Amino acid sequence: MLLTPQAASSQLPIVDVARRNLSASQRRRLTRQAPIIFSLYSKNGTQIHFPSKFFLCRAKFADSELDGSFSSRVVPPTLIAAEKEEAKAVLTLFFKKQGLSNAVAARIINKSDLFIDHLVSRLHSVHKSRYLVGRELTTLEIRDALIPYLESLLEEHGNILADVVENFPDPPIKDKPITLESPPDSKKVKAVSRVSETGPAGELRPQVIYLMELGMDLEKIKLITRRFPAFAYYSLEGKIKPVVEFLLELGVPKSDIPIILGKRPQLCGISLSENLIPTMTFLENLGVDKKQWAKVIYRFPALLTYSRQKFNTTVDFLYEMGLSPEDVGKILTRSPTIISYSVEDKLRPTAKYFRSLGADVALLLLRCPQTFGLSIEANLKPVTEFFIDKGYTVKEIGTMISRYGALYTFSLADNLIPKWDFFLTMDYSKSELVKFPQYFGYSLEERIKPRIAAVKESGVKLLLNQVLSLSSHDFEKALKKKMKKQLTDQV
Repeated sequence: MLLTPQAASSQLPIVDVARRNLSASQRRRLTRQAPIIFSLYSKNGTQIHFPSKFFLCRAKFADSELDGSFSSRVVPPTLIAAEKEEAKAVLTLFFKKQGLSNAVAARIINKSDLFIDHLVSRLHSVHKSRYLVGRELTTLEIRDALIPYLESLLEEHGNILADVVENFPDPPIKDKPITLESPPDSKKVKAVSRVSETGPAGELRPQVIYLMELGMDLEKIKLITRRFPAFAYYSLEGKIKPVVEFLLELGVPKSDIPIILGKRPQLCGISLSENLIPTMTFLENLGVDKKQWAKVIYRFPALLTYSRQKFNTTVDFLYEMGLSPEDVGKILTRSPTIISYSVEDKLRPTAKYFRSLGADVALLLLRCPQTFGLSIEANLKPVTEFFIDKGYTVKEIGTMISRYGALYTFSLADNLIPKWDFFLTMDYSKSELVKFPQYFGYSLEERIKPRIAAVKESGVKLLLNQVLSLSSHDFEKALKKKMKKQLTDQV
């Protein structure tokens, strides 16, 4: 059975839809004044309405990266109502960023009650630890939990996402999708139309032809223009070509140019002599390896569009964490995306969290800086809770993350849980994972299972790191050596 909040009946007072224009705190105060009707759906589809002060929410869905379990607990309906309004606000903002007008976004959301309920359920699963102590989520935490999920849906469904949302949980009506594009009179559509315009002889604009020769197709150019309309007005000789040729001179493969421009078309609007080259020189002085610029730009093209103040703020934080200038240069070269993370909203709170586990923050920043881009509530705490549930102490978890920084970047559902389940069949003590947390970084089907099968067949025992980290040749050699020693001992 599924319990879902529904609009109150006509006999009951309700909060006017105008509350969407109020702040989160104002909406929460208003929702406390309105009773909610909840519907109980039985397996045969019968719907029974009843008013209640509380309802039980069991958030469990296959697309969650968590283990999917959220035990039934009482959640106040006023909090549910407030979270629904927050979810609507996030969804509205997301659709607007895809080019929809306010009116179109509102129309979609007004038809999408079940999808809004689904988003709230996702919040309850992602932030289950918060509900244990009865704490409300902040607007930022709600956005951090929902935006990545909406982005994954957009990647999966493309321009029929709006249709997916409206028809949830039923399959979308693909014959008449609501495409994610701007109203006909918008600047975005005019810019996209400009990309497709042809001359008297039927030829496209020179800059479009040039981009297509680099490997972009027309639809890709339109997509970039829809996201960044100014791109359609960049001249070939004055803006696009000089930047492309500069990137090629740095060693960027021609095949990577479409990817780089797709990620950050604004690069073509920045002056080479006044901005790009001076910014690169500044970053080289901070330690970026000048020989690696092609890789750095490919990894994070937006790096060259940030201000020097932003660079200095991040670098000062890294120094504060105990990293040397050489280490800072390595981080900026290997993981330039760290510049995009807010020091006060992301880096510092994450450092504080890992420090509370006893982890070596400086070492973690050096080995796996991308961990600091994860949400504490949505990504980090669930992994910590997972290992605590398995019997590990906070100190042991801190040791594991210090030894293997990528540990917290893995999905619970797709990685940690299945590998843990198999580990229980391997006849190793739990302490082996503290010694060798890299276990979770190996392929379960291609590496772990075949190696463990070979060990069991041989009848000998190897350390877990020997089983997985050795090359195929060295693994077989170690196995034979152990078997020979065992035979000798028996004699």
